[in-house]
Order: sequence, then C-alpha cells, then structure tokens
Amino acid sequence: MNRILMWGVLGVVAIGLAGCPKRPQTPPASTSGQAVAPQSANAAGAAGNEGNAAESLGGEGANPGARVAPTTVYFEFDSAEIKPEFAALIAAHGRHMAQTPTLRIRLEGNTDERGSPEYNIGLGERRAQAVKQALILQGGRADQMVTVSYGQERPAVAGHSEDAWAKNRRVEIVYLTP
Repeated sequence: MNRILMWGVLGVVAIGLAGCPKRPQTPPASTSGQAVAPQSANAAGAAGNEGNAAESLGGEGANPGARVAPTTVYFEFDSAEIKPEFAALIAAHGRHMAQTPTLRIRLEGNTDERGSPEYNIGLGERRAQAVKQALILQGGRADQMVTVSYGQERPAVAGHSEDAWAKNRRVEIVYLTP
C-alpha cells in the first residue's frame, strides 16, 4: 500500500512540476568519464531541500557551473522503499535527465554498518535500483544510468548512533561528465 501511495505522490509531483518554465543546464564537463562532485544534503535537511531541487537545475540567470542539489536520497533501516519526501527531488532529476539526453549518472547505493557485508551490498543495490526505477518513471532513460552498491564500505558519517546510521542509508546521484 505504501508503494502505491509513493508512486501516486511521484506522479502528482511530476504533473505539478511539468509546467515549470525553467530550463535545466547540463553539469559542466571536465574529463570524459569523470564524476562531478555531488552536493549532498544531510538527512535532517533533506526533506526541506527537495522542494528547491527544480530551481537548482538551472535556468535563466543560473550559474552554469552550479550543481544540482540535493543529490542524496535517504532510506529507513533495512528498506529500499523511497520515502515520499524525496518525490520532488527524484522528479526534478528525472526531468533534467529527460531534457538532457546526453546526461549520464551513477547511482551509488549505501547502507549503515549493521548487517553482514554481503547483505549490505545487496541492500545497497536494491536501493540504487529503486531510485533508478523512480527516475525512469520521471523521464530518465535506463541507458543514462549505472548502479553500484558500496554497502557499508563508504559511510558518509562515522559513528555508531542512529543519527550517523540515518545519514549512511542513502543513494547518491553522481553526475558524470560526457
């Protein structure tokens, strides 16, 4: 039931954002195949920032070197289900991908330290695939995306608390240069 609600929210957000007059710009190119450094929102501020994701994609007066922000989707413990508060963020990135056919991204799945390394690699992959499917529903193409799971190996925050774990349960959207 939660998945149906989440996809419904994503659809409504996509329809609402479809009339946005701003045109996104492609992230700056440097060396072929190199990642452009993402700007991540922290877990506490992520819900408040995704509404600005559409404006962050560029448009008139935008800094051509500015990054799309935020680029991180956070998850609940032991879950690959995308939370509704990330619907606008995903919709904005999906639209940007649809409007920029040469754009390529890497979806990096991560987990907190709890669980076996093998389990966490699988969970990180399921999270990355969930974001990929959501981006496809918003206009991105599968051939624009690659997924990778780092499991628990690349924590964003060191620590053994719920706050640290919450910031490590994530998928980072990394824009690649053409």
